[in-house]
Amino acid sequence: MVALFALLEAWRVGLEARSRSRDQRGSVTTEHVLWAVAVIAIVGIVVAAVRAYVTSQAGQIK
Repeated sequence: MVALFALLEAWRVGLEARSRSRDQRGSVTTEHVLWAVAVIAIVGIVVAAVRAYVTSQAGQIK
């Protein structure tokens, strides 16, 4: 009976350790997602600016 209790306790400690380590990995993933969103937003702004410039220049062609 003591051996079974020790086995279950070791299993519980292992599960807790794994759940704590997952929390740290998730923060890195969130950081990468935020950087990706920021880069996509910057690229979108640059594309809009270039498109507006090209459109205005094309309108001036006689």
